[in-house]
Amino acid sequence: MGDIREIRSRMKSVADTEKITKAMYMISSSKMRRAKAELERTRPHFIALNDEINRIFRSSKKINSPYMYPADGSHDLPGAYAYIVVTSDKGLAGFYNHAVIKEFESQMTDHESRYFMVGDYGCRYCDTLKIPYDERFKYSADNPSMRRTRNMAEYILSLYDSGEISKIFLIYTDMENQVSQKAKTVRLLPFHRKDFTDENDKEPEALFDFFPSAEKVLDNIVRSYVAEYLYSALVDSFCCEQSARMNAMDEADKNAGRLMAELRLEYNHARQSKITREITEISSGARALKKKKIR
Repeated sequence: MGDIREIRSRMKSVADTEKITKAMYMISSSKMRRAKAELERTRPHFIALNDEINRIFRSSKKINSPYMYPADGSHDLPGAYAYIVVTSDKGLAGFYNHAVIKEFESQMTDHESRYFMVGDYGCRYCDTLKIPYDERFKYSADNPSMRRTRNMAEYILSLYDSGEISKIFLIYTDMENQVSQKAKTVRLLPFHRKDFTDENDKEPEALFDFFPSAEKVLDNIVRSYVAEYLYSALVDSFCCEQSARMNAMDEADKNAGRLMAELRLEYNHARQSKITREITEISSGARALKKKKIR
């Protein structure tokens, strides 16, 4: 009887786990749908910013901006490099965080660097390995908002403008398609003209006059561009996190189903053995009573 009670207890635990994994799957699915819808809503504005920067470069051949690489083509800039690393607040998301951390580790060099972590997982990782990071830049990765992202962008840009950092890199997870995601590193600042133009771009039919100057207009647009790009990356990462969690919960649900089937089989065998044993005991008792009566 003890074995049957133990099996029942295990079956209840597995059933409870199935309920949790199903609920987490549904929650992640809902969060991902909302995030994708919000990203699609803001995408036209991001595209418009790209187009405007492209228009400025096509209209003005000589532009000097602090957000562009030096005219001499120098890439080794003095000053610290900033790395914004986007992880999740929670675990149970398969290899999502591991892939981001692996990409983060691949970017570590001897060059002076400053790290800015988004998500509790990244903060815990740095705390464990005693990797210093900017504690004033501790932001949640859950449910990205444009308001929160603008605060992030303004803080990072203030460090760039003051010369404390000379490059800004972003490490996040890109959802390449419905089934594939990849942790990647992109450079936000500084940028090249070619990052926004193409050799096949035609000259504008009419040159634009920019007030007060093309450089000033570009600098203002770039600030919005950085915020929009960062927001897009945060939402993309959030979608990847939810997708990874959905896959993890789906796999956990399948494993729970297989375990439940094994436990049911084990339970039926134990129950059958118990019934057989009881029948045998009753039969033995009946035979013993019959022998006593005959005597």
